[in-house]
This record gives sequence, structure tokens and C-alpha cells, in this order.
Amino acid sequence: MNATTLSAPDTRPVIAMGELSAYSDAPALTDVLASGARATLSWADGAQAHFPLMWLRDNCACVACRHAITRERLYVPLAPITTAPEAKLHDGNLILNWQDGHVSTFDAGWLHQRRPGQEPAPVIPARRPWATDFAPTHVSHADFVGSASGERAWLTALLRDGLVLMDGGPLADEEVSRLAERIGPMRPTNFGARFDVRSKPNPNNAAYTAMGLALHTDLPNWRQPPDIQLLYCLENDAEGGESIFADGFAAADTLRQQDPEAFRILSETPIDFRFQDEEQDITTRAPVLSVDHDDQLIEVRFNNWIRDSLRLPTHAIDAWYAAYRRFWELLHSSQHQLDFALAPGQMIAFDNRRVLHGRRAFDPSTGRRHLQGTYLDLDMIESRLRVLSRPD
Repeated sequence: MNATTLSAPDTRPVIAMGELSAYSDAPALTDVLASGARATLSWADGAQAHFPLMWLRDNCACVACRHAITRERLYVPLAPITTAPEAKLHDGNLILNWQDGHVSTFDAGWLHQRRPGQEPAPVIPARRPWATDFAPTHVSHADFVGSASGERAWLTALLRDGLVLMDGGPLADEEVSRLAERIGPMRPTNFGARFDVRSKPNPNNAAYTAMGLALHTDLPNWRQPPDIQLLYCLENDAEGGESIFADGFAAADTLRQQDPEAFRILSETPIDFRFQDEEQDITTRAPVLSVDHDDQLIEVRFNNWIRDSLRLPTHAIDAWYAAYRRFWELLHSSQHQLDFALAPGQMIAFDNRRVLHGRRAFDPSTGRRHLQGTYLDLDMIESRLRVLSRPD
């Protein structure tokens, strides 16, 4: 048994732990007891936690155990720990002298954040279903490109609500690409990394016509559909063409409450989605609604144009159509739907695996309608918010 107790200083030095997020604003350690297979730590705020010794050895941040530049782990936790290390406190931080002669130094605040069973302080906001009076957040283009707080507000709203607007941008070709690349690389698909949404001859997708588009998610025929879609309006002078959006998660929650059997069918029955033209034939099989192991919604795949023939047992087909029809009605009800026209210089971003989008038909003889779009991975959105949330 090895233990040392020291009084905690009013201020303590911060130990580098290979971590860029903040952890210094935490109390000092006041007591440590290493015995058996764990170390018991106590902090000045009264918190106490039991850390397995293997966990502590695995998380040593010295240059022999963590790469000094990449911060990647070098230590491989294969050797069992049979003897407790000598444990002591120095300036409120922890020092462990292992039996093989290795020395590990831990920052008290870093350990305080990582107490077993302790949830990390949230940086990524929880998803919030749209209420009946939901109004999307607007962030100006100047605030987004000119300040970290403006970009954080935009990212937070996008992750929380699944949809956010940016106003007052320049009418410049490829501005959507420049904005996207502030966050991360654009996600390419069979339509390219950046695409133009406008009426054109010989279209290979309904988006490239003037017809109305019912609510849908993009590319559910991919195993990994794009996460986030950006649509930047350059021109919108034609009559019609209003954009439509609906919160698929809110509609699915309503379906679960009102018709649990329909929800079960749509979440447990994989169907085929397929896009095909002269050059591509992309298909996958998945349910319309996907839930995680806690039965929480994680994805909506809904696109009537590229839903392939149902390959289901005869007895299951009619029930699937009834469930699909019920979900369609909820999505297109005013309770779950937004309807507005995008203005030139305005960009909308939305979670393509949660929020469905569509548009009213427009008349190309009355003016031009031109949007430029691209996709981003959700991982890049969350990464950018974490980076912007780091201390200066």
C-alpha cells in the first residue's frame, strides 16, 4: 500500500496531458491511496473517485507513452499490473512511480473530468425536435465568417435543430464551397462534390427540373447517405419554387405515439432504395426509420422517387404501405412543416438524415432559380464546434 497526503495549493501548475480541450479549471487533488488494483483520489471540492491502475498506466501522457506532436497513444496495455505504484501528490497533481521504474504525472483537473462514471461536459448540443411554433435560427454571413461566436451559433443551431439559415451572403459563384471548406472537405457523391440545382435539359434527377418536389431525404440509396446539406441561393426570381422542410424526427415521434405498429413496421422492415442512370446504379437496403440500441431515432431515409420495388413477403406488403402512407401524411401536415422562399445570398443548411426537404413547382419562363449545393459529414460539423469551443 502506497499513500501520500499533501495539502492542496491555492493554485497548481497545469500538467500537459496531450489534450487541447480545457481541463485546467478544476480543483486540486488533496489525497491519493494506491492499493490493490486501483487508486482512490480525492479533490478539494469533495469529489472522490476510484481509478483502476491499468487505466492510469494506459493514460500516461509522457513522451514515451504519447507522441509529442500527434498526441496519439504509443503505449500498448498488455503487461498486467501486479503491484501498486508509489503514489504521491505534488502541487495538487498526481505522480505515480511504477514498479518497472516508469513515472507518470497526471493533471488533477484532467483526472477530475474523467472520473469513472462521470459524463463529460457537453459541447455538442442535444437534438431538439421542432415545436409547432418552431422558427429557424438566422446567422448573418458577416458574423459567420467574421467571428468564432457567429460560427459557433450557426453550428450549434444546425446540430440542435437540424436546420439553420445564413443571411446576407455575396452573390458569388462557389461561395457555398468556400463556406463548406471552412468546416471540412466537401462530401462527393455521384452528382459531384458541388452541384447546381436548376432546371436543365435531359435531367438525371428530379431536382434538375421545374417540377415540385415532395419532401424527401437525399441519396437514401447510399449505405452512408450524406449527413449535412448546404444550399446557397444565387437567383430566385421565378414564380413559385418555395422551399419546404419538415422535421422527420418530430414526425416519427408523433407516429410512434399515435400508431406504434406503423412505427415498428417502418423501423424494422428494410426496403430497397436505388438510383440508376446510364452511368450509375447505386442501391442499398435499409428501413425508412432507424433506431439505436436504446430505441432512439438516428436516421430517416425517405425518398419516393428512388424507392425501389418492395421485395417483401406478400402478407407484409399491405401493412408496409399503410404505415408509409401514415408517415407521409404526418410529414406533410402543417404541424411538422416549414414553407418559405430562399432569398439570393441566403444559405440553408440541414441534417439530411433527419430533416426532409422539398420545393413548390416553379415557372422557369418567369425568371431564374439557381441554387448551389454541397454536402458535409456530421463528424466535421461536430469537430469544428469542438475546436471553436476550446479556450483561447
